[in-house]
Amino acid sequence: MSTIDPTTRRVPPLGGFNPTLLVIELRRMLRNRRTIVFTLLMPAILALIFVGQDGWDEKAGSGNVGAYILISIALYAAALTSAASGAMVALERATGWSRQLRLTPLNPVAYILVKALLALAMGGIAIVVVNLVGVVEGKPDMPVGVWIASGVLALVCTVTFAALGVFVGYLVPGENAMQILGPGLAALSFLGGVFIPLDTYADVVRHIAYWTPMYGVAEISRAPLTHELPWYAVVNAVVWLAIFIGGAAWRMSKDTARV
Repeated sequence: MSTIDPTTRRVPPLGGFNPTLLVIELRRMLRNRRTIVFTLLMPAILALIFVGQDGWDEKAGSGNVGAYILISIALYAAALTSAASGAMVALERATGWSRQLRLTPLNPVAYILVKALLALAMGGIAIVVVNLVGVVEGKPDMPVGVWIASGVLALVCTVTFAALGVFVGYLVPGENAMQILGPGLAALSFLGGVFIPLDTYADVVRHIAYWTPMYGVAEISRAPLTHELPWYAVVNAVVWLAIFIGGAAWRMSKDTARV
């Protein structure tokens, strides 16, 4: 009887990436109750709490303060949701699922791509939920083009936090990942000027904020509304994206080496 040489096993196209795998992962995420809380309930609650407060009809850029805050909430909700999606690798490692995947022809790059697209999908849902609440409330006021552009930019920026989630997921065990990411992202959001304009901060705090991961992405997301985008905000966003992707790739390579 002939035997199959494992070294001659055919490598699947695109490293094993395919839409079926992506759909399976998406369904698995949506069956998780914590995912529903992060993706649907929490963004809606945040929007309902903050949108429509007194004084939010004051002008801000090409809209009003309500629009400024709505964009900020959408970014924060998408960042948290994307980070939570990326951090699922911690649970997969704890249950042995990631080890099983490494025994398949699935390429690590394809695996990371699946996680990134999954995080974008979940982040996009969070952005849509927040904006729908804004539409129902009727308080945010900005041109439709600005509304769409800000949502798209916020979605693109969430790739940074998907990478952060994967990085942390490989650093810490099990459910500890979100215990770190949840409070951490909230603190970084307040420090980075996501919810509070930086010009209201003391000089020392403001200069620290320029170095935080949330500062650059917040400025980029609100640029269609504010018409302001400092060059150093773009550099901030690019550098943090590179750091988190590099960290995730490094930790994944260490994890893969143990098999």
